[in-house]
Amino acid sequence: MPPLVCLASPISLPPLRQTPFPRPLSTSRQPVPFENPNLSYRPSLPVLFSFPGARRGPRNCRRTIPRCSSMPNSSTDQRVLSQACLSNEKAFWVLKSLIAWNTSSDVASVCLYASWEAKLCLTDRGLEGEDFKIPLEWERFGLPSKVLEKFPHIRDYKAYTVPASVDFRKILKCQLAIASFGDDGKCSDVTGIQLPGVLDDLFAYDGPLGAIFSKRSITLNLWAPTAQVVHALLYKCPSAGDPFECIHLKDQDGVWCAVGPRSWEGCYYLYQISVYHQSTVRVETYTVSDPYARGISSNGSRTLLVDLNSEDLKPSGWDDLAYEKPDLPSFSDISIYELHIRDFSENDQSVDPDFRGGYLAFTCQDSLGINHLKKLSNAGLTHLHLLPCFQFAGVDDDKSQWKHTDDVMMSKLPADSEQQQAIITSIQDEDGYNWGYNPVLWGVPKGSYASNPNGPCRILEFRKMIQALNHIGLRVVLDVVYNHVHASGPLDETSILDKVVPGYYLRRTIEGCIEHSTCMNNTASEHFMVERLIIDDLLYWATAYKVDGFRFDLMGHLMKGTMLRAKAAIENLTKDVDGVDGSKIYLYGEGWDFGEVAKNKRGINASQLNITGNGIGSFNDRLRDAILGGSPFGHPLQQGFVTGLLLQPNEYDHGDKHIVDGMLSTSADHIQVGLAANLRNFVLTSHKDERM
Repeated sequence: MPPLVCLASPISLPPLRQTPFPRPLSTSRQPVPFENPNLSYRPSLPVLFSFPGARRGPRNCRRTIPRCSSMPNSSTDQRVLSQACLSNEKAFWVLKSLIAWNTSSDVASVCLYASWEAKLCLTDRGLEGEDFKIPLEWERFGLPSKVLEKFPHIRDYKAYTVPASVDFRKILKCQLAIASFGDDGKCSDVTGIQLPGVLDDLFAYDGPLGAIFSKRSITLNLWAPTAQVVHALLYKCPSAGDPFECIHLKDQDGVWCAVGPRSWEGCYYLYQISVYHQSTVRVETYTVSDPYARGISSNGSRTLLVDLNSEDLKPSGWDDLAYEKPDLPSFSDISIYELHIRDFSENDQSVDPDFRGGYLAFTCQDSLGINHLKKLSNAGLTHLHLLPCFQFAGVDDDKSQWKHTDDVMMSKLPADSEQQQAIITSIQDEDGYNWGYNPVLWGVPKGSYASNPNGPCRILEFRKMIQALNHIGLRVVLDVVYNHVHASGPLDETSILDKVVPGYYLRRTIEGCIEHSTCMNNTASEHFMVERLIIDDLLYWATAYKVDGFRFDLMGHLMKGTMLRAKAAIENLTKDVDGVDGSKIYLYGEGWDFGEVAKNKRGINASQLNITGNGIGSFNDRLRDAILGGSPFGHPLQQGFVTGLLLQPNEYDHGDKHIVDGMLSTSADHIQVGLAANLRNFVLTSHKDERM
């Protein structure tokens, strides 16, 4: 969602209307607790980590929603039957020993089926093509409390026990299905199985991930417990040419590893993975970038092996920046200005033409834009909020591929003409502009803002931008989008997470379809390794790029526990150990409560009501709507307190005078509460003379 204006008050009023681093850790540090009691959280070592959105609307929101269908009752083509039944995943493998399924009361027995080559098919005789068939026992005590806490939306499901003798590590790499049978022995239902619960139970991992650099070697680490085979393809060039080496990675309890020489530095790589993908009901083999990539080639086509600790990637004085940060006595002193990197300088003639629209424009100390920011800083502005600047889809990193309008011709059109918008619309998917809420890789700066999208330029230039802004008195906030990713499935080139571990990173319905309430491909921070990826990524941006705050897009779609653990991990960062003061890094976001997570249906989420009192800010939509009128979902002409409601009516029909008068008075109440901000003891006397 677009950034809003102000932070939420602890005083609760009804809405005006219904709206639909990898840093080495010292041994004295206390790890951030995760829900798995057998693990403690430690960020990966030398490698740095990854990043997510898409702007609402047809321009940036491309949905790829899988079909969900019911079990067929005829035996036509076997492959079609398998696709119809087995691409649904209505059962949940929640723990190593338990599978949950919403079976009917007349089920006599249940069996688990597994096929290494994805040959399961449904015939008149039932489910066939399996390598393993495992009878399951009904668990009369149902699902345990720790399962219900993590998966509250399946609390009424029956539980079935998986025998301890099963080779779990092998069977979880197979195509899986579960079938129920009646007293007559006939198959009554078949479905696929969702695996996040058992993957967290067996493979939750807190060791190094990504490319780890040591003095003499580079180690590749990929968490992919369902993969059957993983290779690393090494390339000399960012796009052209065949790999000069193919490395077989070894599976070590779900983490695939390989060690190579330090001479790999500066080369590119892709993972080649063979894995069962439920969306196609087959074992797929494809190449994919590293989710923990720290450098990439243009448009993310290959992952760059880059050591961010290299002196060549540090601006002069970079290591001392933590001691030169603008003063921030308290978070209550924060004043934030929102800015889009390309908008800032694209048309600024005082900026070097080679720098316009990019990171380096912020290093032009005498430009019109920088002089304006200096004035704002001198007037009390403390933070600059940058719209998404991780690697996102929708803008080609290669500027030579962009299409442009003819500005001379456009200027000759009548001011009230509709042709300007039509011309811009005709090239909107091929120009250089996008808000950036289409995450592809969370942990790499966007290539289109760099002077060269290949190699390490984007890393050095992003650091120069942060340093330059700090030196004019402004701290920098990154707009982070962890609630969704741009693509899913095995075919889209910008699909990363769903290729590496299909069905794990994205939140799904009880039928197995991907949730799209945030616009596309919702992520599931209730899963251990999703939460870990988010926290790793935040620590990476805080330490590798020394940013000063994070604004969370649709924060309410993340779990409250994720946000609290992220805050604790960041607060543990120190200048002496990490090169940053984590206590000065501010977290805030959109705490909207909607979609599949509304009312804590997927666990306690980071909504306005749940996050209050923890030092994490939440946008205040009530104050915004009261002042401006309308909402992101309302009529654009709906007026508010400062836009003429009641006193200067426009042509929009707001209702009878007494209705509009009540709306204006209610707006005034909401504004008072917003102005009171975080004064917990503030007592509001409403327009109805009610004390609140």
